[in-house]
Amino acid sequence: MVTYDKTEIFYISIGFWLFLGVICYSSGSYNILTVKTGGSVTIPCYYDRKYKHQKKYWHSEIDMSNTYTNTTEENLSVIDHPDQSLFTVTIRNLQSTKHDGHYYCAMKIEGKTIVTYGLYLQVQSEPDVSVVSSSVSGHEGGDISVQCFYSSGYKDKLKQWCRYKDKSCYTVGRINTSQNSSVQISDDGRRSFTVLMTGLRLTDSGWYYCSAGEALNPVHFTVIKAEPDKEKDAWRGERVIEPIKWLGVIRRP
Repeated sequence: MVTYDKTEIFYISIGFWLFLGVICYSSGSYNILTVKTGGSVTIPCYYDRKYKHQKKYWHSEIDMSNTYTNTTEENLSVIDHPDQSLFTVTIRNLQSTKHDGHYYCAMKIEGKTIVTYGLYLQVQSEPDVSVVSSSVSGHEGGDISVQCFYSSGYKDKLKQWCRYKDKSCYTVGRINTSQNSSVQISDDGRRSFTVLMTGLRLTDSGWYYCSAGEALNPVHFTVIKAEPDKEKDAWRGERVIEPIKWLGVIRRP
């Protein structure tokens, strides 16, 4: 878990950015992204579509470096997806001594730096919050479930399933609960909670995260478009063909 001295450093760093004329993200939230040692993570950085042509980058406070979009290195990729109004940051082969620290998604607009999202990345042998797979998919109209694991220290913390894009969240306590007919969350009260999404729509696709307290882990969710019912179409085709054959028999001399 992150100690209080790191939290203080976070607020000091925000003050430093403000001193330089940086406009910080408005949410004021303090996000701790927990990832397994040696693993990888992809972080979505959303922005308003009107800024799709602006220069965007990933800032690391560890070495005060900026990595601009559409850059791919051995263990770091920053790729812009203007059609989705976001850029993604993928960090591979994560190590605590090398990667633990504060990071920001940022843009340059009229000479000013706008920070749209900030987080503290913490690499752990056993992450405080984790998922089996960071990428899941389901079919339109169907169901999908995601299991989110948390460490014993987060047993009594608030559990949530949130969407990055619009910051909408579904909350679970230590008992089974449902806030929406299409999203149901149940917590086993020990080490995990399960999110069940039903009646999937194409618009449900996107980036989400599981969280327990201030710790979180991202999940990319894809809804696959439903295919036409081939059996039903074939049946309709036979209905059209058969009368023609029957009429052909009647017309024989």
